[in-house]
Amino acid sequence: MRWRQGTRSGNIEDRRSLRGPGGAAGGVGLIGLIAIIIIGMAFGMDPMELLSSTDFSTGFTEYQSQLTEEEQNQLADHVSLVLGSTELVWTDIFRNEHRDTYTKPKLVLFTGRVDSACGLASSATGPFYCPADQKVYLDLDFFHELQQRFGAPGDFAQAYVIAHEIGHHVQNLDGTLQQVTRKQSRVSETEANKYSIALELQADCYSGVWANQAAKQDLILDKEDIIEGLNAASAIGDDRLQQEAQGYVVPDSFTHGTSAQRVSWFRKGMESGDIDACDCLNQIDNL
Repeated sequence: MRWRQGTRSGNIEDRRSLRGPGGAAGGVGLIGLIAIIIIGMAFGMDPMELLSSTDFSTGFTEYQSQLTEEEQNQLADHVSLVLGSTELVWTDIFRNEHRDTYTKPKLVLFTGRVDSACGLASSATGPFYCPADQKVYLDLDFFHELQQRFGAPGDFAQAYVIAHEIGHHVQNLDGTLQQVTRKQSRVSETEANKYSIALELQADCYSGVWANQAAKQDLILDKEDIIEGLNAASAIGDDRLQQEAQGYVVPDSFTHGTSAQRVSWFRKGMESGDIDACDCLNQIDNL
């Protein structure tokens, strides 16, 4: 992917030189747990959903960074460019289709572990969006893992991941996250998982919408870029991850969608460029 005139975002919060509080990686602690409960009540959301709503939890292991300082800085610059592009696209969509103002999220870069309004998280959770503070959290080493372990290299694969998390921010702004959380509290675990899948697939679709609209602005895509994005969507399907981790799949436990579903919805958004095409929640019975 190339840029005609890349617009870097100023909404990057770089915490790579900081470490989260001591304790087990991913542990929340009593104070953090209380904070999550309060946040959940304030937003009308299930606190346990805040603890488990990570999108790319691939068993990514926390370790010494595999990236050189130069590679880290290059990736950070790329993240800033992609985030800046999402800001342009979603500002236009909100203005033209929602008749509203798009609130730009912050993107936090961290190493190892990070403290968010949704609790303390480690790199093992993968990139995630916290609705309580409207921030995306990303350890750049995830991109190394995406390439080396899951065979999904490339800058557009990385852009897909970022745009997916921004898709959750859009869901937060338009009330979809809160609506779905209320519905999940009234159904069985299997049915609640279907709602989670719908949210994830919609975020995939929104990622595709971003790609379509960005290509009309600053982004230049070629065939190889599209393949990178589709590979990344396929790499983190529930069926593929479960098969790798345990040798078999349990469809009722899926929370993010199969590889085929993720590819399909990303492609649908990318080919249409229309947010109305991302009506996953109206098709929940077919997921």
